[in-house]
Amino acid sequence: MENDSGVVLATERYGSAESWKYFARDGVVERRRDGSEGESRGNSIVGVFKSVFLPQGYPESVSDDYLQYQFWDTVQAFSSSLSGTLATQASLRGVGVGNQEATVAAATVTWLLRDGTGMLGRILFAWRKGTKLDSEAKKWRMFADVLNDMAMFMEILAPHFPACFTLIVCTAGVFKSIVGVAGGATRAALTVHQARRDNMADISAKDGSQETLVNLAGLLISLILIPLITDNPVLTLSLFFLFTMLHLFANYKAVRSVVMETFNEARLSIVLQQYLRDKRILSPLEANQREPVFLEFTKTAPIRLGVRLQEELQLTLKNNNMPYILGVRNGCICVCLGPKASVHDEIRVMCQAVWVSSTMSPPAHTEPTTQQQQSHWEMVHESHKLMDTIFNPFLKAAGWDTKRTLLDWDEWRVEWKSKSN
Repeated sequence: MENDSGVVLATERYGSAESWKYFARDGVVERRRDGSEGESRGNSIVGVFKSVFLPQGYPESVSDDYLQYQFWDTVQAFSSSLSGTLATQASLRGVGVGNQEATVAAATVTWLLRDGTGMLGRILFAWRKGTKLDSEAKKWRMFADVLNDMAMFMEILAPHFPACFTLIVCTAGVFKSIVGVAGGATRAALTVHQARRDNMADISAKDGSQETLVNLAGLLISLILIPLITDNPVLTLSLFFLFTMLHLFANYKAVRSVVMETFNEARLSIVLQQYLRDKRILSPLEANQREPVFLEFTKTAPIRLGVRLQEELQLTLKNNNMPYILGVRNGCICVCLGPKASVHDEIRVMCQAVWVSSTMSPPAHTEPTTQQQQSHWEMVHESHKLMDTIFNPFLKAAGWDTKRTLLDWDEWRVEWKSKSN
């Protein structure tokens, strides 16, 4: 290839950014940047910004939803920073800052009690709900942000109730500790989703840089707000509600923008129900748009995965050649998993459990009758026949990652003699 500048020997490009060409002319090799001088200067500025705040290799090194999620995450972080300033000022006023009658000891005790109860809340929440944060990352992310706003609202109101100040700030401390666990854990789960080159550390580091920049901007705005809101509770509450509405809206848009390609219970249920209606398999984008992002109290029968072999499930051991056991106990769908079950087996039995759960009436608090038990076992039998018919074409869903799942399995595994043995 030749032109007025000589023969092009090679072309190099840094990711999807700037490119350079090497020309040979009269025995001399010359390196030149593609594009005009103005365009090159603009690309250089953009390149510096990308290298500071975006993961290396962006956009190829991250998921397609990365930019939209980070934009709304930045908006929510900015509004949360401003709300936090209002809450911090109220907390300091409540412990006695600016009050000559307040003692250092009393303020210290209040602060220590708040921190101590928060630490206990962090431990208890991680113990009870830690396994749920991977499978339902979107729901718990929204839960954490709503709880964070509630905690800050309590801190703003606390100085107006001196008799209950310690109780209120301790409760808010527990809420904030839960927010720390749920928010941090779900952010880690989303980072795993965003990383396309096993670059989770780089994404986390750049996310920290983005958040630091946002907090710095929030700090500058806070310096302007503080003189305006001092001794003005009406303006303080008005600004807080404004920032809270922006915070919740941005968080909703952020979690709605995430498109996960792996199945959890909600996405699998949405895709399966659609397939049973019209034989159409929803894409990850369509299923994620329908996925609920708020914690809900469902009326369908609950599903427990990876349970112990209980009396009701022992009836299915006979003539069972599948690497799992599915049954119904006290209105709850229970699944025992064998040690050799594959990911496809996990998806299949989850499809059966979802179908049985949607078919059953809402769980009753009374003991099931013999007739109800018989009906439940008939549904389990029907679910096996249904999966024999539809599962293979369903598993070939385009765009879905069926090599792993985000289903909430417990650790119990059961071995039994299969029918072939």
